[in-house]
Amino acid sequence: MTSSILKIGPLGSPWETIDPFLVCVHHIDSYPQGNAEWGPAASLAGHTLGRDMQGQDGWRMYFGRTVPGFPAHPHRGFETITILREGVVDHSDSTGASARFGAGDVQWLTAGRGIVHAEMFPLLNQDGPNPLELFQIWLNLPARSKVVEPNFKMFWAEEIPVYRASDADGHTEVLCIVGKPCDLDSGAPPAPPPNSWAADPSADVALWNITLSPGARWTLPPAPGSGTRRQLIFFKGATLTIDGQTVGQPSAMEICCTEPVAVVNGAESSEILMLQGRPMAEPVVQDGPFVMNSADEIRQAYLDYRQTGFGDWGWPSNAPVHGPGRRRFASR
Repeated sequence: MTSSILKIGPLGSPWETIDPFLVCVHHIDSYPQGNAEWGPAASLAGHTLGRDMQGQDGWRMYFGRTVPGFPAHPHRGFETITILREGVVDHSDSTGASARFGAGDVQWLTAGRGIVHAEMFPLLNQDGPNPLELFQIWLNLPARSKVVEPNFKMFWAEEIPVYRASDADGHTEVLCIVGKPCDLDSGAPPAPPPNSWAADPSADVALWNITLSPGARWTLPPAPGSGTRRQLIFFKGATLTIDGQTVGQPSAMEICCTEPVAVVNGAESSEILMLQGRPMAEPVVQDGPFVMNSADEIRQAYLDYRQTGFGDWGWPSNAPVHGPGRRRFASR
C-alpha cells in the first residue's frame, strides 16, 4: 500500500512550508503583568533590547524596547497571515490603517508594492500575566501581483467557521480560516483580499487549524483542485496515525491530497495546522522583508523604500500602541 505521506521531517525554527507558502513562525511568550507603559513589569536584565530573541524568562521583547513586538518595518511582494491564539496585537501601517485584534482573530496583510507596519504586543493586564501565542504565515504573491496596492483585512473570530465532527472515540474541530471543501458543512470563510493568491479559485488555497481530542478519528477530504499540495504541521500532541503510519510530534508532513486520508489521534489532544495550495512555480528571491522574482527586483525594492518610505508613517513613534481602553477594532 502506498503511503499518503509524501515527505516528513522535524519542525525547525521557523517552520519550513511548501509553495505557495514561504514560511510559518510560531510565537509563544509567557509575558508577566504589564506596567504603566504596557511593557513587562519585570526586570529586562539579560534581554538584548532591540533584538531579543532568546526567550529568557519565557518571553521575548523581539525588536521592541518598551513594549514587546515588531516596530515599524517594510514588506513588499508577499502577504502575511497572522493567526492570534492568545493575547493582543496592535497594528499600525504606512497607509494610515490601524487595528487591535485578540484571541481567535486573524489579520491578512497584502504587502503588494510596499507597506511599512508595526506589530506590537501591549501587555494590557497589569494585575496578572499576559500570555501570547500566534502563528504568522507568509504567503507568496505571483509576479503579476507583487506590486499591487497594499491592503489589510481582519477576519474576526466570530466570522471564521468551525466544522465539528464526533465519532465513537472522540471529536474533531476544524477552524476554516481559508478554503472549505464542499463536504465540510461549516459555512463559508471570509473572502481573502482581492489580489491574494488565495482569491483565485484555481489556486485552491486552504488554511485550517485541526484539533483532535484523544483517540479521535477523522477523514481529511481530498482537495477540490488538481496539482494542489497539502502540508500538515503537527505541532501539539504525542502521536498521530496517518493512513496507518504513526507519526511523532513535532513534525511537518506533505501528504497526498487527491484521495481521502484517515487521521487517528493518539492518547493526548493534538493540533495540526494544514497549509494547502496550488504551487506558483515561480522564482523566489528573498532578502529580509522583501520577496520578489529576481535580484534586480530586490534591489529596486530597497531603492523604492529609501526614496518613498512606502507611504507616510503618520504615527507618533515607530512602535505605536493604541491605549488601554480600546477593544478590538480596525480603522482605515
